[in-house]
Amino acid sequence: MIETHCHLDYLKEAPLQETLKKSWEAGVQKIITIAVEPDNLDTVLEIANNNENVYCSQGIHPHDAKLYTDEVGSKIKNQAASEKKVLAIGEIGLDYHYDNSPRDIQRDVFRKQLQIAVDLDKPIIVHTREAEDDTDEILSEFAPKLKRKGVIHSFTSSADLADKVLKLGFYLGFNGIITFKNAEDLRDIVRSTPLEQILIETDSPFLTPVPHRGKKNAPFYLPYVAEKIAELKNISVEEVVKATTENALKLFQF
Repeated sequence: MIETHCHLDYLKEAPLQETLKKSWEAGVQKIITIAVEPDNLDTVLEIANNNENVYCSQGIHPHDAKLYTDEVGSKIKNQAASEKKVLAIGEIGLDYHYDNSPRDIQRDVFRKQLQIAVDLDKPIIVHTREAEDDTDEILSEFAPKLKRKGVIHSFTSSADLADKVLKLGFYLGFNGIITFKNAEDLRDIVRSTPLEQILIETDSPFLTPVPHRGKKNAPFYLPYVAEKIAELKNISVEEVVKATTENALKLFQF
């Protein structure tokens, strides 16, 4: 399995090497640890460079769009261009649920980082929450210029947005939310999404899957996501693992 979205620098429950060891033993082959703010662009890169089979992204989350400057943008672009362990631009996007940054700034920063991805021919890792129309508009604008497209991670939006982004060529990333009691609408989206456009992730330390609710999430819980997708699609876990691994290798070009 490939863990396509987690935050290793946020995992404080155990030493990193212990977490990685448990993850490899659980069947995880590669891990992508995700940047979200100016202060952890270097941190995730250092973790990736210091650990075999760990990779990273570079980008600013919509929550922190107000912290984006030209200098930050240059750093993202330079490190993504020069560092082999940087596989994608992300986590970027729009979040109108919390509005931690003004919406006009979120949209501007989303577009600027999408342009970096276009310039560098890197895939994108998108966060979207309660911002479907603007997400659709902006991704539709940039999709023709993004050769490798990307993933809408931790997908929790509507079936309508799922259909639109899948037609644009993006992947959907699913995590422990699909095991939650009140997530039947999302499980329906999993059922209808082509297996060849699904990625698996934990988004750890958040969104711990059932049956480990109440504990901090970690990449070694990724098998629960694969198992739930297999159950929903009425196929074997091995088929899910094989397909999602191939999808991740194709998108991120490890």
